[in-house]
Amino acid sequence: MTEDTRWAYKLNTEKLEELVKRAGLTEVEGTSDEGPYFAYLKSQLDGKECGYTRIFTGEGEITKVVYHGLWVDQIGLDSNMIFAFTRPESPISHWIFDSVQNKPVYAFHLDLIPRADMAANLKYMDAVYGPLTDTFESGRKTEGLTEAQLSPRQRSIMSQWMLAYRATEEAYPMIDPTVQAYLDHWFDMLDNGLPQDALDEIKDVDLAARDAANRSIIFNREVDHVWDMVTPLIGQDVSELMRLNLEFNEVITELPA
Repeated sequence: MTEDTRWAYKLNTEKLEELVKRAGLTEVEGTSDEGPYFAYLKSQLDGKECGYTRIFTGEGEITKVVYHGLWVDQIGLDSNMIFAFTRPESPISHWIFDSVQNKPVYAFHLDLIPRADMAANLKYMDAVYGPLTDTFESGRKTEGLTEAQLSPRQRSIMSQWMLAYRATEEAYPMIDPTVQAYLDHWFDMLDNGLPQDALDEIKDVDLAARDAANRSIIFNREVDHVWDMVTPLIGQDVSELMRLNLEFNEVITELPA
């Protein structure tokens, strides 16, 4: 490992490219002449480009993938986030990988966001998350990791298989097999579906309505205070456009009037 390796960027973007290729997604191009990506981010500190948003769409189980990259050298920040959303009516979890370096500390958040209430649906829980248990246990025991301090509200809207840890520079590259295992399991569910008994158990759940409610909480500014840190760096309007593209399946190009 070299000192100039951007591990937060490297691991995240490698998984993004793999995900997009495996799923056959189409990238949404930007409308400006600044470059090919959906939106470019400008620093409020010096007016320079400090990242970009990429959005991909699909016609199958995966409807939208959002990547937000934010790099601010003045404060030592290298933040990279992938949010891969399945269709509103799908029982298959969303896949997320948040990969950050806030010098000198690394951090990551890896999870499959539940689409139904696991506390009331044992077969669903076992089908979606059971195969991840060994990976979860080994992943969180990686030497050099320290569990992140999340609020009970934040934990309640994710899964109990969520991995949210800080990491040393030496430990951070070691999480790659864990991230890959979560991604491979997600694609296995996308390709093969869930067992019929798990589907029967949640047949009366309004998956689309639950998902809309869940995402309105996950990406709520009052619940996730990361938006309080992001907004001063890139401005209110840009941060709100980033947030809205996570909350909703539509590709949002401008703020509502």
